[in-house]
Amino acid sequence: MSYLIDRRLDGKNKSAVNRQRFIKRYKDQLKKAVSDAMQGRSIKDMDKGEKVNIPSKDISEPRFTHGSGGLKQIIHPGNRQFNSGDRVPRPQQGGGKGKGSKASKDGSGDDEFVFELSRSEFLDLMFEDLALPDLVKKELAREPDYKSVRAGYTTAGVPSNISIVRSMRQSLARRVALSASTRRRLREAEEELNRLIDQVTLPHPKVNQLMDEVERLKAKIRKVPFIDTFDLRYNNRIRVPQPSTRAVMFCLMDVSGSMDQFRKDLAKRFFVLLYMFLQRNYERIDVVFIRHHTIAKEVTEEEFFYARETGGTVVSSALYLMRDIMRERYPTSAWNIYAAQASDGDNWEADSPGCRQLLTEDIVPLVQYFSYVEVNASRHQSLWHEYTKIEATHSNFAMKQINKAEDIYPVFRELFEKRERAA
Repeated sequence: MSYLIDRRLDGKNKSAVNRQRFIKRYKDQLKKAVSDAMQGRSIKDMDKGEKVNIPSKDISEPRFTHGSGGLKQIIHPGNRQFNSGDRVPRPQQGGGKGKGSKASKDGSGDDEFVFELSRSEFLDLMFEDLALPDLVKKELAREPDYKSVRAGYTTAGVPSNISIVRSMRQSLARRVALSASTRRRLREAEEELNRLIDQVTLPHPKVNQLMDEVERLKAKIRKVPFIDTFDLRYNNRIRVPQPSTRAVMFCLMDVSGSMDQFRKDLAKRFFVLLYMFLQRNYERIDVVFIRHHTIAKEVTEEEFFYARETGGTVVSSALYLMRDIMRERYPTSAWNIYAAQASDGDNWEADSPGCRQLLTEDIVPLVQYFSYVEVNASRHQSLWHEYTKIEATHSNFAMKQINKAEDIYPVFRELFEKRERAA
């Protein structure tokens, strides 16, 4: 069986509503397919669409049918095994027309339903239920956002904004106001006519006069238009400034000699996912890229992902640089500050306690959230143990480990899952 989905943008986009209903109804299967697809993707293919296979039995819907009705006792010809009142045993598993573990005798069946997600739909499902933790409105952005909100009704507008209910209410009020006196006079004339008919012998001049007046009054009421341009009311919308938050994300990546190509690839994949998430969900957010070995340096996006510089390992150099940039450009009174760090944990032994002290005293108290990801570490070293102490005492510090590409997306979701803010 073949299923065709109209993806054309012309023709008034007739399938768009049905498509969104389908995505909403089978979101669980689609989200699972997105999660599975993320495990085997390269950096370049991270934001492409995806084909999703849904078992055909999962897309069947319940429906009502007409039964035969009544109570009937039927004995079909050729029955030599059962009599009326016998209990029919259940069929053996796998014997039900190809729906069990074995194929049907005639070889027929239904293929899985293949549904193709667009790039936008794929990213929506991938980043659903994710958010920067504890994003608070510390200061309005310099360029305010505007939101269109309802602001009553107006007598002028475009047809798409017409308010049918309000227009009909206005029409009814106008018709009542214009015809109220006429309807009152009509009721009086009809009552007088009925009373006069019972008292006089027909035909009578007074009766004819009243009948003419009744017809004239009815015609006058009918001339009142049902709806007039004066009655039309349109939904009025105005643009009001919205408070906009300002946030900055610090991305710190270890590029020392111990970070081989495989570890760097895992770290890059994590940061690519983070960068896509930020660009898609937040219009105004700064991203600061910092690479470090023994020396830390603020770099561009291109250098961050593709530069080949390497060296020894001093993690504190990146933390000191982050602290200095925060003080110079991102005051905590005006900015929501976030940080994500990726390393294999290999650090100069005497530097790890200094990293913990720097984080606990100068960085973690000032940031909304700090996440640390350790990539493909054969064993946890001093940096992991020092960071564990920070996690135990600070709720806005989180750390996870990634050993293979399949771990990146689940770890990312755990780190940036939407959380309820504490009261």
